[in-house]
Amino acid sequence: MSAGFYITCAIFAIAAYLIGGVNAAIVISKLKYGKDIRTLGSGNPGFTNFKRVFGMSPWAVFVMLSDIIKAAVPACIAMIVFGNLYGMGQFGAAFTGLFAMLAHCFPIWYGFKGGKAFMTGYGTIWFVDWRMALIAMGVFLILLGLIKYMSVASCISSITCPIVLAILGPESMAVLIISAVSALLVVVRHAENFKNLAHGTETKFSLKSSSKKSSEETA
Repeated sequence: MSAGFYITCAIFAIAAYLIGGVNAAIVISKLKYGKDIRTLGSGNPGFTNFKRVFGMSPWAVFVMLSDIIKAAVPACIAMIVFGNLYGMGQFGAAFTGLFAMLAHCFPIWYGFKGGKAFMTGYGTIWFVDWRMALIAMGVFLILLGLIKYMSVASCISSITCPIVLAILGPESMAVLIISAVSALLVVVRHAENFKNLAHGTETKFSLKSSSKKSSEETA
Protein backbone atom coordinates (compact mmCIF):
# COMPACT_ATOMS: atom_id res chain seq x y z
CA MET A 1 0.00 0.00 0.00
CA SER A 2 1.08 3.57 -0.66
CA ALA A 3 1.94 6.15 1.97
CA GLY A 4 -1.27 7.93 1.04
CA PHE A 5 -3.30 4.91 2.13
CA TYR A 6 -1.75 4.85 5.58
CA ILE A 7 -2.18 8.60 5.95
CA THR A 8 -5.85 8.22 5.04
CA CYS A 9 -6.19 5.46 7.62
CA ALA A 10 -4.60 7.65 10.28
CA ILE A 11 -6.87 10.60 9.48
CA PHE A 12 -10.03 8.52 9.68
CA ALA A 13 -8.88 6.67 12.78
CA ILE A 14 -8.19 9.91 14.66
CA ALA A 15 -11.38 11.60 13.47
CA ALA A 16 -13.54 8.57 14.32
CA TYR A 17 -11.96 8.28 17.75
CA LEU A 18 -12.45 11.94 18.63
CA ILE A 19 -16.05 11.97 17.39
CA GLY A 20 -16.90 8.55 18.79
CA GLY A 21 -15.66 9.55 22.22
CA VAL A 22 -18.38 12.16 22.69
CA ASN A 23 -21.00 10.50 24.91
CA ALA A 24 -24.58 11.75 24.62
CA ALA A 25 -25.69 9.92 27.77
CA ILE A 26 -23.17 11.85 29.87
CA VAL A 27 -23.89 15.17 28.17
CA ILE A 28 -27.70 14.91 28.35
CA SER A 29 -27.77 13.56 31.91
CA LYS A 30 -25.82 16.62 33.04
CA LEU A 31 -27.56 19.26 30.91
CA LYS A 32 -31.11 17.97 31.16
CA TYR A 33 -31.22 16.31 34.59
CA GLY A 34 -28.30 17.93 36.42
CA LYS A 35 -26.87 14.51 37.20
CA ASP A 36 -24.05 12.31 35.94
CA ILE A 37 -25.26 9.01 34.46
CA ARG A 38 -21.96 7.44 35.53
CA THR A 39 -23.01 7.78 39.17
CA LEU A 40 -26.50 6.35 38.66
CA GLY A 41 -27.90 2.88 38.08
CA SER A 42 -25.18 0.60 36.81
CA GLY A 43 -22.89 3.54 36.15
CA ASN A 44 -22.59 2.70 32.47
CA PRO A 45 -22.89 5.73 30.16
CA GLY A 46 -24.99 3.99 27.55
CA PHE A 47 -28.54 3.94 26.23
CA THR A 48 -29.89 1.11 28.37
CA ASN A 49 -28.72 2.51 31.68
CA PHE A 50 -29.83 6.00 30.66
CA LYS A 51 -33.27 4.66 29.81
CA ARG A 52 -33.55 2.70 33.04
CA VAL A 53 -32.51 5.67 35.18
CA PHE A 54 -34.43 8.46 33.46
CA GLY A 55 -37.15 6.48 31.71
CA MET A 56 -38.04 6.01 28.06
CA SER A 57 -38.30 9.50 26.63
CA PRO A 58 -37.27 11.53 23.57
CA TRP A 59 -33.98 12.14 25.40
CA ALA A 60 -33.35 8.40 25.69
CA VAL A 61 -34.07 8.02 21.98
CA PHE A 62 -31.69 10.91 21.31
CA VAL A 63 -28.95 9.14 23.27
CA MET A 64 -29.48 5.93 21.32
CA LEU A 65 -29.50 7.67 17.93
CA SER A 66 -26.45 9.74 18.84
CA ASP A 67 -24.46 6.61 19.68
CA ILE A 68 -25.44 5.14 16.31
CA ILE A 69 -24.93 8.25 14.21
CA LYS A 70 -21.51 9.13 15.63
CA ALA A 71 -20.21 5.89 14.11
CA ALA A 72 -22.48 5.75 11.06
CA VAL A 73 -21.43 9.11 9.63
CA PRO A 74 -17.65 8.51 9.77
CA ALA A 75 -18.13 4.94 8.51
CA CYS A 76 -20.25 6.14 5.59
CA ILE A 77 -17.71 8.80 4.61
CA ALA A 78 -14.87 6.29 4.95
CA MET A 79 -16.72 3.79 2.76
CA ILE A 80 -16.99 6.40 0.03
CA VAL A 81 -13.44 7.73 0.33
CA PHE A 82 -11.69 4.37 0.63
CA GLY A 83 -13.91 2.96 -2.08
CA ASN A 84 -13.11 5.72 -4.55
CA LEU A 85 -9.41 6.00 -3.75
CA TYR A 86 -8.43 2.39 -3.12
CA GLY A 87 -11.39 0.19 -4.07
CA MET A 88 -11.69 -0.76 -0.38
CA GLY A 89 -15.02 0.64 0.74
CA GLN A 90 -15.78 -2.24 3.12
CA PHE A 91 -12.41 -1.91 4.78
CA GLY A 92 -12.82 1.84 5.20
CA ALA A 93 -16.18 1.46 6.92
CA ALA A 94 -15.10 -1.42 9.16
CA PHE A 95 -11.78 0.18 10.10
CA THR A 96 -13.28 3.58 10.89
CA GLY A 97 -16.21 2.05 12.75
CA LEU A 98 -13.88 0.06 14.97
CA PHE A 99 -12.15 3.25 16.09
CA ALA A 100 -15.51 4.85 16.83
CA MET A 101 -16.37 1.80 18.95
CA LEU A 102 -13.05 1.95 20.78
CA ALA A 103 -13.65 5.64 21.45
CA HIS A 104 -17.09 4.93 22.90
CA CYS A 105 -15.55 2.33 25.21
CA PHE A 106 -12.38 4.26 26.06
CA PRO A 107 -13.06 7.96 25.42
CA ILE A 108 -10.24 10.43 25.93
CA TRP A 109 -12.84 13.04 26.91
CA TYR A 110 -13.97 11.08 29.99
CA GLY A 111 -10.85 9.49 31.40
CA PHE A 112 -11.05 6.49 29.05
CA LYS A 113 -14.15 5.18 30.84
CA GLY A 114 -17.10 4.73 28.51
CA GLY A 115 -19.86 2.46 27.28
CA LYS A 116 -20.09 -0.95 25.68
CA ALA A 117 -20.04 -0.19 21.94
CA PHE A 118 -23.05 -2.13 20.68
CA MET A 119 -24.93 0.89 19.34
CA THR A 120 -21.83 2.37 17.75
CA GLY A 121 -21.14 -1.00 16.16
CA TYR A 122 -24.70 -1.08 14.92
CA GLY A 123 -24.12 2.25 13.23
CA THR A 124 -21.09 0.82 11.45
CA ILE A 125 -22.26 -2.51 10.05
CA TRP A 126 -24.71 -1.02 7.54
CA PHE A 127 -21.79 0.43 5.61
CA VAL A 128 -19.72 -2.74 5.75
CA ASP A 129 -22.45 -4.98 4.31
CA TRP A 130 -26.15 -4.10 4.52
CA ARG A 131 -27.13 -7.76 4.19
CA MET A 132 -25.06 -8.65 7.22
CA ALA A 133 -26.61 -5.72 9.06
CA LEU A 134 -30.16 -6.84 8.27
CA ILE A 135 -29.47 -10.36 9.51
CA ALA A 136 -27.76 -9.09 12.67
CA MET A 137 -30.65 -6.73 13.34
CA GLY A 138 -33.11 -9.59 12.89
CA VAL A 139 -31.18 -11.77 15.32
CA PHE A 140 -31.06 -8.93 17.85
CA LEU A 141 -34.78 -8.15 17.67
CA ILE A 142 -35.83 -11.80 17.85
CA LEU A 143 -33.61 -12.54 20.84
CA LEU A 144 -34.59 -9.36 22.65
CA GLY A 145 -38.23 -10.16 22.08
CA LEU A 146 -37.84 -13.74 23.31
CA ILE A 147 -35.50 -13.46 26.28
CA LYS A 148 -35.61 -9.70 27.11
CA TYR A 149 -31.92 -9.57 27.97
CA MET A 150 -30.34 -6.67 26.09
CA SER A 151 -26.81 -7.85 26.86
CA VAL A 152 -27.36 -11.35 25.44
CA ALA A 153 -29.14 -10.06 22.35
CA SER A 154 -26.40 -7.50 21.76
CA CYS A 155 -23.54 -9.96 22.08
CA ILE A 156 -25.08 -12.73 19.97
CA SER A 157 -26.09 -10.20 17.33
CA SER A 158 -22.52 -8.89 17.27
CA ILE A 159 -21.04 -12.37 16.95
CA THR A 160 -23.44 -13.01 14.07
CA CYS A 161 -21.76 -10.28 12.01
CA PRO A 162 -18.37 -11.86 11.24
CA ILE A 163 -20.01 -15.26 10.75
CA VAL A 164 -22.48 -13.89 8.21
CA LEU A 165 -19.78 -11.79 6.56
CA ALA A 166 -17.60 -14.87 6.14
CA ILE A 167 -20.48 -16.64 4.41
CA LEU A 168 -21.36 -13.70 2.19
CA GLY A 169 -17.74 -13.12 1.28
CA PRO A 170 -15.86 -10.09 2.59
CA GLU A 171 -13.95 -7.68 0.43
CA SER A 172 -10.74 -8.90 2.05
CA MET A 173 -9.53 -10.94 5.00
CA ALA A 174 -8.72 -7.67 6.76
CA VAL A 175 -12.41 -6.74 6.80
CA LEU A 176 -13.33 -10.09 8.32
CA ILE A 177 -10.65 -9.73 11.00
CA ILE A 178 -11.81 -6.21 11.88
CA SER A 179 -15.41 -7.44 12.06
CA ALA A 180 -14.37 -10.25 14.42
CA VAL A 181 -12.38 -7.86 16.61
CA SER A 182 -15.36 -5.48 16.77
CA ALA A 183 -17.66 -8.31 17.83
CA LEU A 184 -15.14 -9.46 20.43
CA LEU A 185 -14.96 -5.93 21.82
CA VAL A 186 -18.71 -5.90 22.42
CA VAL A 187 -18.61 -9.31 24.10
CA VAL A 188 -15.68 -8.43 26.36
CA ARG A 189 -17.33 -5.18 27.40
CA HIS A 190 -20.36 -7.17 28.55
CA ALA A 191 -18.34 -9.49 30.81
CA GLU A 192 -20.02 -8.10 33.93
CA ASN A 193 -23.42 -8.85 32.44
CA PHE A 194 -22.49 -12.50 32.01
CA LYS A 195 -21.57 -12.65 35.68
CA ASN A 196 -24.94 -11.16 36.54
CA LEU A 197 -26.66 -13.74 34.36
CA ALA A 198 -24.80 -16.54 36.13
CA HIS A 199 -25.89 -15.14 39.50
CA GLY A 200 -29.45 -14.54 38.34
CA THR A 201 -29.22 -10.78 38.91
CA GLU A 202 -29.34 -9.56 35.31
CA THR A 203 -32.40 -7.39 34.71
CA LYS A 204 -34.58 -7.81 31.65
CA PHE A 205 -35.10 -4.93 29.26
CA SER A 206 -38.39 -3.24 28.52
CA LEU A 207 -39.25 -0.24 26.37
CA LYS A 208 -41.78 0.87 28.96
CA SER A 209 -40.82 4.03 30.79
CA SER A 210 -39.04 3.19 33.99
CA SER A 211 -36.43 4.66 36.30
CA LYS A 212 -35.62 1.31 37.87
CA LYS A 213 -31.93 0.89 38.47
CA SER A 214 -30.30 -2.04 36.80
CA SER A 215 -27.03 -3.83 36.51
CA GLU A 216 -27.58 -4.34 32.81
CA GLU A 217 -26.57 -1.90 30.13
CA THR A 218 -25.44 -1.76 26.56
CA ALA A 219 -24.47 0.77 23.90
